[in-house]
Amino acid sequence: MSGEEAWSPRLAPRALGDSGPYVSELCIGTSPLGGMPAIYGYDVEAETAIATVEYAIEAPSITFLDTSNNYGSGESERRIGEAIRRVGGLPKGFVVATKADPAPGDREFSGARVLESFAESLDRLGLERVPVFYLHDPEAFDFDDLIAPGGPVDAMRELKRRGSVDVIGVAGGELDAMRRYVDTGAFDILLNHNQYTLLDRSADQLIDHAVGSGLAYVNAAPYASGLLAKPWVDRPRYQYREPSSDVLARTRRLQDVCASFDVPLAAAALQFSTRDPRVTSTVVGVSSPARVEQLVYNAATHIPSELWREIQEIKE
Repeated sequence: MSGEEAWSPRLAPRALGDSGPYVSELCIGTSPLGGMPAIYGYDVEAETAIATVEYAIEAPSITFLDTSNNYGSGESERRIGEAIRRVGGLPKGFVVATKADPAPGDREFSGARVLESFAESLDRLGLERVPVFYLHDPEAFDFDDLIAPGGPVDAMRELKRRGSVDVIGVAGGELDAMRRYVDTGAFDILLNHNQYTLLDRSADQLIDHAVGSGLAYVNAAPYASGLLAKPWVDRPRYQYREPSSDVLARTRRLQDVCASFDVPLAAAALQFSTRDPRVTSTVVGVSSPARVEQLVYNAATHIPSELWREIQEIKE
């Protein structure tokens, strides 16, 4: 990429696979809105979460929101559902994605549970259907069990056959496991998190493999769960843990380079994902309306080509 093409945000929405809906390049991640301080180090009150979703729904540049059955034990979906009711329903073309999860505490994941999870999500969200539905974190279970006849993957396919969803995806973190699910040929989308960022590019080959296999790729957590977007005083986490000294050192180098061009590190971290033509949409977790506003600003910030060249030199 060069010139304007190297930094301008995409204005046109992109399709999630051959049969999927068109979505914005930014996707609102709602895991923090479920109120999970053990993971994020902070809590989000219900009214703040609802106001955040309302703001996102009404933002003209955002048409995509991501949640899951188990975020906050269903609290994320309940709060999203309340926001949808308060604004009088979803605008035309606004896409909500959710994910199938095992029942809390279960060590098994069955096809029946996928259908149950889907029904629970629709009830909380107050929707009759969702266009996008993911199998969530399947790497926690035995691959052969999940792809067996009548298992979770079959149940995902059945929901698509019924027309209950438009497209199905797999969402997880472990790279080798995600590749195995891509290779089943069952899915339209791959969502991977935390492993395609300015600090960790280990998903690069997986992205090539998924896109080459005909899947849409959704990149989640470009801020690496906070470190690339929050000030030091907030003690941000890296991939949901305390950052190592090496990670902190590279982050400081990135900050210094961005500062020399008067560009926020958060803008560069976000556009590292959004400018990649292989990435259909980028999921970023938010915790307030102000965070949504900042996200839109970061997506549109001018980043010169020279900055990208210097950033490329700061690798793992």
